[in-house]
Amino acid sequence: MRPVSVWQWSPWGLLLCLLCSSCLGSPSPSTGPEKKAGSQGLRFRLAGFPRKPYEGRVEIQRAGEWGTICDDDFTLQAAHILCRELGFTEATGWTHSAKYGPGTGRIWLDNLSCSGTEQSVTECASRGWGNSDCTHDEDAGVICKDQRLPGFSDSNVIEVEHHLQVEEVRIRPAVGWGRRPLPVTEGLVEVRLPDGWSQVCDKGWSAHNSHVVCGMLGFPSEKRVNAAFYRLLAQRQQHSFGLHGVACVGTEAHLSLCSLEFYRANDTARCPGGGPAVVSCVPGPVYAASSGQKKQQQSKPQGEARVRLKGGAHPGEGRVEVLKASTWGTVCDRKWDLHAASVVCRELGFGSAREALSGARMGQGMGAIHLSEVRCSGQELSLWKCPHKNITAEDCSHSQDAGVRCNLPYTGAETRETWYWDSGNITEVVMSGVRCTGTELSLDQCAHHGTHITCKRTGTRFTAGVICSETASDLLLHSALVQETAYIEDRPLHMLYCAAEENCLASSARSANWPYGHRRLLRFSSQIHNLGRADFRPKAGRHSWVWHECHGHYHSMDIFTHYDILTPNGTKVAEGHKASFCLEDTECQEDVSKRYECANFGEQGITVGCWDLYRHDIDCQWIDITDVKPGNYILQVVINPNFEVAESDFTNNAMKCNCKYDGHRIWVHNCHIGDAFSEEANRRFERYPGQTSNQII
Repeated sequence: MRPVSVWQWSPWGLLLCLLCSSCLGSPSPSTGPEKKAGSQGLRFRLAGFPRKPYEGRVEIQRAGEWGTICDDDFTLQAAHILCRELGFTEATGWTHSAKYGPGTGRIWLDNLSCSGTEQSVTECASRGWGNSDCTHDEDAGVICKDQRLPGFSDSNVIEVEHHLQVEEVRIRPAVGWGRRPLPVTEGLVEVRLPDGWSQVCDKGWSAHNSHVVCGMLGFPSEKRVNAAFYRLLAQRQQHSFGLHGVACVGTEAHLSLCSLEFYRANDTARCPGGGPAVVSCVPGPVYAASSGQKKQQQSKPQGEARVRLKGGAHPGEGRVEVLKASTWGTVCDRKWDLHAASVVCRELGFGSAREALSGARMGQGMGAIHLSEVRCSGQELSLWKCPHKNITAEDCSHSQDAGVRCNLPYTGAETRETWYWDSGNITEVVMSGVRCTGTELSLDQCAHHGTHITCKRTGTRFTAGVICSETASDLLLHSALVQETAYIEDRPLHMLYCAAEENCLASSARSANWPYGHRRLLRFSSQIHNLGRADFRPKAGRHSWVWHECHGHYHSMDIFTHYDILTPNGTKVAEGHKASFCLEDTECQEDVSKRYECANFGEQGITVGCWDLYRHDIDCQWIDITDVKPGNYILQVVINPNFEVAESDFTNNAMKCNCKYDGHRIWVHNCHIGDAFSEEANRRFERYPGQTSNQII
C-alpha cells in the first residue's frame, strides 16, 4: 500500500472531512501566514519507513517530479537547512545509505554543501539540479528536532502512513507472567497495534522470523522451542490474533520490514488450525547471568574480541573499532548501514541495530582507520566476514567514523530517579564500599561490603548520589608526540625554585645544595585531545581555583596528569604530576571553534574536537630522573588519574612507552594508548600485572 500524503486543510476543508470520513479531496489554500523567503517552486517531504513524523528520507518536488538527495558530502549543516524547509527549528542528525529505504525517481541533488546559514537549499553548492552519479541506495535522510517553527505556513508535505503498522513487539511468558526474572527470553510473540496487544498466528512461522524478533528485543540469536508444550497450552487459552503471514528474510532490523498481513476487522475466523507464534531467544554474555544461562555461556571457549564499541553513554552503543594486525582502529562510514551495524551488535552479544551512526556521532577515534565501504548482508557472524575495502590515509578521516546503537533486552535496571546531596528524608544507609567495573546491570552486582555497613551515618555528608548525563568527555593523549619530543635536560637548581614550590621535583631535591648543582629531567610534550561528546570541564568552579603567584596562573584541578617511570616489574622509580596549569583550547579541528582560554581569569576546559598542548619547555612538563639508575623502564602517563571528571571511557586514559636509559641518553619508543593494542601485544609489552589501561597498582 502506498502512503497517503497529508495536506494542510482550510477550516471548510476540515469541516467537510469531519462530515465525510472518506474525503481525500484537493487541498485548500493555506489560511496561515506565508512562509518567508525560501525555495520558491519547490516542495519538500519526509518519506520512508519505519520512522517518526520528524524524520525520514528527504524528498524534493521540482517541476512536478519528486526526487531525492544523494548522501555524498552531506553534513549536519545541510540537514539544518532542510529541516527548516520542512518547518522544523533545526536538525539533530542525518542519515545516509538509504536508512529509511531507497526512494524512486530523480536524484535531484548530489554533493550538497551548505554552511548552515542559507535561507534555502537553493543557496547551497551542489553539482546542479538532476546531475548525480549516485543510486537510490545512497539517499540521504534527516532527523529534525520535534519543534515547529512559529508561524510556519506549510504548503510542503510531511508524509504520514495511514495503513496499519507494527509499533512494538514483546515476548510474553506463557506461564508465570509478571513473576519471571528479567530479561524475558521465551514466550508468545505479541505486537502492539493501534487497538492494543495481539498475538501472531504461527502458520508459516520460521526461524528467520524468530531471528528478527529476538534481535529487536536485544538478543543476538534464537533457539528451538518445545512446540508440543505450547501447542497443548494453546488449547487451554484464548488468543487475540492481529497478524498472520509473517515471512522474514532474517536480516530485517524490525518486524515491520518483513512481509506480513493484518487481519481485517470483519475476519471472524483467525488462525484456523494454528496457534500463537512462540520464540526462545539466547541472551548475550552480559545478560546471561540474570537469565539463568551463565553456566552455559561460560562453558564456551572465549577468544579475544576483534570488534568493540567505544565512547557510548550506554551499553550497546558507541564508535565501532576493529582489531587488525594487533592494533585497534575505526571503520569509515561510507556505505555504513543497518545490516552492517546489526552484524556488529549481534557479534557483541546484543540484538539487531537500532541505528547505524555516521559522521563520528559517537566521537572521533585516533590512529588507524582499518575498514571502508563495509557491505554486509546481515547474515554474517562477524563484521570481518563482510566484503569491505582496505583503506589508505587519503580515503577517509576520523570525522567519518562509524558507530552503532544496538537493541538491548529490557532488564528493569534502568535509572528511574536521579538525586544527589539532598538526603534529608533518608533514614538508613544500606550499602557501602561499592566498587563497580562499569559493566554491571545494577549496583547489587558490584563489589560492596555486604551486610556489614562501614558508614552508618545518614545525612548530606555521608550519602552517595549521582548526576546522570547522556554524553561525556573522553580525553586521549597523542602518544606519537610524546615519543617524538622526549629528551633529557640537566637543569640548574637556581632555575627550579618555582618548580620546587609546586612540588614538581623528586623528594631528594629538598636535600640538594641549593642553588648549586642541577636536576636531570626527562622532558616531553603532552597533547591532550577531547574526542568525547561533551566538553571537559574542571570538577571545581572558578571560585575554588587556586592562584599560583610563582607561575602567574590558576590551578583548576589538584592533579590533572600523573607522569611515572616504572621498572618492568611495576616498581615506581620516579614520578611527576601535572596540576592543570590552565585547561584551554590550544588548537581545534578545522570546523570547531575555541571556547576556553585561561587569560584574564577566563573559563577553563577542553572543547570537543580540540586539544590542550603542554609543551616540553614549560615548568613541570617533565619527570625528575636524577636518582634513576641506567636500565630498561616504562614511561607511563595517566590523564585524570583520580577520575575527578566524568568521561565516557576511562580505559584509554593511560599511555605507555618502552624506555631505555644508559645514564647519559634516553630512548623512548613504542608509545601507545593503553588499550590500543591487542591483548597478546599488550602482554608482550607488559611484564607485570596492573599495567593495563588505567588500572595502576
